[in-house]
Amino acid sequence: MSLAGGVLTTASALSLTARSADEPPLTIPRDPAREAARRELSKQMYHENEPSWFQRALDAFWAWIEDLFNSASNVTPGGPLGLVVIILVVVAVLGALWWRLGTPRRQPTSSAALFDDRPRSAAEHRSAAEAHAAQGHWNQAVQERMRAIVRSLEERALLDVRPGRTADEAAAEAGRSLPAHTDRLRTAARDFDDVTYGGRTATQQAYQRIAELDRGLESSKPQLAASTPSTAPNARQGAAE
Repeated sequence: MSLAGGVLTTASALSLTARSADEPPLTIPRDPAREAARRELSKQMYHENEPSWFQRALDAFWAWIEDLFNSASNVTPGGPLGLVVIILVVVAVLGALWWRLGTPRRQPTSSAALFDDRPRSAAEHRSAAEAHAAQGHWNQAVQERMRAIVRSLEERALLDVRPGRTADEAAAEAGRSLPAHTDRLRTAARDFDDVTYGGRTATQQAYQRIAELDRGLESSKPQLAASTPSTAPNARQGAAE
């Protein structure tokens, strides 16, 4: 017997008990009976042990996984065991590839040339940078000041004049002859890349930092590679002996 039927039976029994034995039995029309059953079944005590919506969703997900696994095992040689073996083989291959190739490495931040217009002197780039800074255009100011640094190093023959050089390449090459400024050169190149290719906005502090580097590089002396003592005199002396 259903719960609704039990509720109606109980209600009918109570009504019959309250009435005298000689009165005809009480009948309830179908629609009021259905409404009474609906109100009764909507009470919280009938739903206390029902699973939550999250549990129902989780059960449905695991049921889907089980059906998917069963479908795959039915078409895999060896059944479920064969499917497990295939999964383990795929995982092993992926692990071997990861171990062999390693994690992906970050590519250089810039690949475009540092200079993209007609050649200008370091003084011209500095003048353009100061003009942009006076108007608060910090992106352009940083770009022009970095170009001034690189052009100045080229004019001093500390860098060879090479079209297509990037800011990262210029910083790395200049750091070999000016090792005391290596870190600041890398920071300046990174600031240049951030505003030119990374879509970031430069700040006044970033421009002041790169301008101070430019002034410091003007008065810095390059570190020349130590020359190896010549062995020619010794060789001639040995030949004479």
